Amino acid sequence: PLSHISCIHHSFVVFQLPEALLQERDKRAKWHGIPELLQKLHESSHPNSDLSHTHSVLKELSSLLSMEAMSFVTEDRKSAQESTFPNTYTFDLFGGVDLLVEILMRPTLTMQKKKPQMNDDLVKDCLSVLYNCCICTEGVTKSLAARDDFVLFLFTLMTNKKTFLQTATLIEDILGVKKDMIQLEGIPNLSGLVQSFDQQQLANFCRILSVTISEPDVRNDDKHTLLAKNAQQKRNASPSRAEVNQVTLLNIPGFIERLCKLATRKVSEATGASNFLQELEDWYTWLDNALVLDALMQMATEEAEHKTSWTSRFSMATSPLRHRLPQSMKIVHEIMYKVEVLYVLCVLLMGRQRNQVHKMLAEFRLIPGLNNLFDKLIWRKYTSSDHVVHGQNENCDCSPEISFKIQFLRLLQSFSDHHENKYLLLNSQELNELSAISLKANIPEVEALVNTDRSLVCDGKKGLLTRLLAVMKREPPDSSFRFWQARAVESFLRGATSYADQMFLLKRGLLEHILFCIIDSGCKSRDVLQSYFDLLGELMKFNIDAFKRFNKYVSTDDKFQTFMTQINSSLVDSNMLVRCIVLSLDRFESQTEDVKVVEVLSECCLLSYMARVENRLSFLFRLVNVINVQTLTQENVSCLNTSLVVLMLARRRGKLPFYLNTLREKEYAEKYPGCLLNNFHNLLRFWQRHYLNKDKDSTCLENSSCIPFDYWKETVSVLLGSDRTSLCAIASYIDEPFMELDRDLLED
Repeated sequence: PLSHISCIHHSFVVFQLPEALLQERDKRAKWHGIPELLQKLHESSHPNSDLSHTHSVLKELSSLLSMEAMSFVTEDRKSAQESTFPNTYTFDLFGGVDLLVEILMRPTLTMQKKKPQMNDDLVKDCLSVLYNCCICTEGVTKSLAARDDFVLFLFTLMTNKKTFLQTATLIEDILGVKKDMIQLEGIPNLSGLVQSFDQQQLANFCRILSVTISEPDVRNDDKHTLLAKNAQQKRNASPSRAEVNQVTLLNIPGFIERLCKLATRKVSEATGASNFLQELEDWYTWLDNALVLDALMQMATEEAEHKTSWTSRFSMATSPLRHRLPQSMKIVHEIMYKVEVLYVLCVLLMGRQRNQVHKMLAEFRLIPGLNNLFDKLIWRKYTSSDHVVHGQNENCDCSPEISFKIQFLRLLQSFSDHHENKYLLLNSQELNELSAISLKANIPEVEALVNTDRSLVCDGKKGLLTRLLAVMKREPPDSSFRFWQARAVESFLRGATSYADQMFLLKRGLLEHILFCIIDSGCKSRDVLQSYFDLLGELMKFNIDAFKRFNKYVSTDDKFQTFMTQINSSLVDSNMLVRCIVLSLDRFESQTEDVKVVEVLSECCLLSYMARVENRLSFLFRLVNVINVQTLTQENVSCLNTSLVVLMLARRRGKLPFYLNTLREKEYAEKYPGCLLNNFHNLLRFWQRHYLNKDKDSTCLENSSCIPFDYWKETVSVLLGSDRTSLCAIASYIDEPFMELDRDLLED
């Protein structure tokens, strides 16, 4: 009976029903004739039938569905669950979605030698209706995503420029909900497909690619516990689908070169674009998608009568905005394209093929190209920056321009981080300055600097790093960009400490800027403060000139107290700076033959503070107390390594038993004996499992601390020793009743 249709979702139930029965039921249920139209669509779309009639029926259906889709896009982006779209629901209920999929795929399924050709406009309308159903009716996207044959078929439609836009829009929606990541190598003739794209299509294709090359949980990388991540790595020993897809892309001839050209091409400046930002603010509330923008661009270039219809359709009533729109859209276009391209390049830079990608990005002059765009496009003067900090891969509703800046800064961070190509961020004059700093200090030039190919560095009066420093100083205290700017500059300094690199930045006032932000600016953002603490640590590490400059800026007791309050307010945020001070103090204390070092040691308030053993012990106690094995993440594991640095330096000086005994006394004073040391013992056992299996992490620890990794391993082994008579073993300082060392928390 018809009353049971609401319980049944069978594709072709409607096509068996008598027409009179349908019409009678339609009036009562307010189906607006959709089941009857679907019946006509089915009858007119048999193999070898005249598809022109099919198209006219589809257009009639499309008009009933498109207004619902438009209301979904424009009315505060309500989710499909919160709104009701009766026409789209009825269309899907009576098998409309399945029928359109069958119509689209029929040419590929026929056994005839001569494949039937479908009209491009019919294909476009089929795809548009499917997209409308996806955004308005819950479950449609997932059901389409479950059909691998259809998903792969959609990629073949992208070869046709006339249907590219609608195809790309639908694919992006489907891949966003697909449970198992698609394998790019399964796409028929992927290399030929990509090579057939023009630059605009390639940029849109990057938006689709971003889903296929990113690890599913990468957005919460810092929040996932290391225990969970290690367990997952054991289960998934082979390369992930995302990693396989990255390799597939890199094997496409000319792919990276074309992305570099897209990322660095200039946008023609045009009159009437001065109100660009305001227009962005008006538009980005519902234009979240470069593909939607493409559709509007397409309409904007059509005849005058079409232009009138779409402007009224989108309620663009104000005449000046309407006239300026096409030019402004071209600029927004370029920015949105570059966001997608930079994202793909950034993911590839962080993947297993990093060195191969680095070599290509250098060869195709990505960095000099971005440097030439910096002032005119990337960092315009009127940038609005009063936004919250966005997570590394977080999907947010910020404007295209803000997304562009954050993506650009993330790319710089990935490019510089622990890689010798970082010197491409400078120009030839700045490279000469680094050489002169080394010569004056009578220290050898860094090998990576000597090996830098001068033909691939930035040109112009300033390099990219110097330009970045200039805008960083102008940002408001809590600007969302400060976090990413500091991360990008810090990545330039990371790795083996380079005195010349530090002095290059110190001469440009970076230390004073950071201290102003921490002490005097009133900055409250924990993310920004953490990034500035980390940057300050890299800038000052082992550099006596930096500590001298610090003391000159922090010239009063009040300033020093404010600085220490900021450090103590969150050790998870500031512990890398604490580590830098401890390491630097240890080195300076062994250089007492140097008059300059002795002078700074005696005068610097920061070094004097850390030289007092009770202050170092206080930091150690809190560092161990703030973490445990179950809560360790990529973000807070540095607290464990900083506590180890304090104990390694104590061990070098024969003070390790004193430190361990003090921790024991502190436990008893706080009335929870064994708690801290048991926790520390478990942390160190985890440390062994985590670091002794990973090459990169161990290299980072050695480079950043200048302590051989063998000494790290040795110290941990000594601390974990089972001999309770050893004065350097944690077990010796836990009384028998409070021992928990037999419990293997790591297996939980």
